[in-house]
Amino acid sequence: MTVRRTRRALVGVVTAAAMAVAAFATPTAADDGRRGSHAATREALRAQVRAGVPGAMGQARDAGGAWNGSAGVADLRTQRPRLPQDRFRIGSLTKAFVSVVLLQQEAEGKLDLDDTVERWLPGVVRGHGHDGRRVTVRQLLNHSSGIFNYTEDPRFEDRLTKGFLKHRFDTFTPRQLTDIAMSHRPHFKPGKGWHYSNTNYVLAGMIVEKAAGHRYGHEIRQRVIQPLGLRGTSLPGTSSGLPDPHGRAYGKLTLTPKPTDKIHDVTALNPSWAWAAGEMISTSGDLNRFYHALLRGELLPKAQQRELLTTVPMGAEAPGGRYGLGIMPTTLSCGANVWFHTGGIHGSSSLASATRDGRHTAAFNLNGDWAGDVAGLLEAEYCGTKPPATAKSRTLRAMTGLR
Repeated sequence: MTVRRTRRALVGVVTAAAMAVAAFATPTAADDGRRGSHAATREALRAQVRAGVPGAMGQARDAGGAWNGSAGVADLRTQRPRLPQDRFRIGSLTKAFVSVVLLQQEAEGKLDLDDTVERWLPGVVRGHGHDGRRVTVRQLLNHSSGIFNYTEDPRFEDRLTKGFLKHRFDTFTPRQLTDIAMSHRPHFKPGKGWHYSNTNYVLAGMIVEKAAGHRYGHEIRQRVIQPLGLRGTSLPGTSSGLPDPHGRAYGKLTLTPKPTDKIHDVTALNPSWAWAAGEMISTSGDLNRFYHALLRGELLPKAQQRELLTTVPMGAEAPGGRYGLGIMPTTLSCGANVWFHTGGIHGSSSLASATRDGRHTAAFNLNGDWAGDVAGLLEAEYCGTKPPATAKSRTLRAMTGLR
């Protein structure tokens, strides 16, 4: 969920960036026992490394059990392979966790998705045409609020790219992030369009806290992480490190990366600049467990589950695409219907997905933020094929470019 213009550079388009890293599969016991399955996914992981990503890894779960695969390396210095238990930053995959908490709070009568933002955060959404009295909680979650995306602020973009090494340990408060957004005009009037805005989910996290009387991270741990046994999932707050085990994360720190650009180790950073829009850390196995429970309706009552999966058109940003509450659907080239989201933050591009019944899940991570094709990974896992250059495939690529 890095800067808006960087998102398309991170994922969704295979670039020509090349690195002297050999692609190789890292089979697990499940992989060894099922040589004939997931062949397309295995090859798609290798393709990520050929495209320039240092390392790619993922886990799929279906009726045959769990399959883990990887390609490339977790650490360019030691050449250690990527491991199924590795932790990584998940960026905007955080958003679905936040949505679940708000929907649970609605089910408990603590709030209503049609409440205005002003009711919960008086005076916060004001200035330059913003008016929290006209924006609902639901519009925050489905990105139809029109509220300016603070990561598109030019000065903030500079901090996240060319100024990253100087500012990587800076701490931001949620109010500082929303104030950046309020210094700009809205993208459109509430409910009159669609634009991906990380400000929406910072505000959502602030509302969680007002309704609960606790930090939003406490609510996610109590309501989602602990009940599902997600032992590799955490909310780091202002902590700059990753829990062990983990590999390294690499970035080029530019809006227009070139093959010759220097590669930086960006593993350590203070994720407070992302907060409820993208600070979380997880594993591929935990993400699969979460998406399995999410799509099977195990986390929400039926009424809130319907709200989670009620979508709005994404308009020109992803023609034909639709967005729910922190999760979005797509129909792949083979006709498979999959719900998914992507997540990008410095040195880490992730994807989590599941079929509508939650029985087939897949989660992937790339430890480079300037190349890769997570759309190809979805096609490979659910269709068993390399994605064709069709209009439908292009729509999926546009959608996976939304961070």
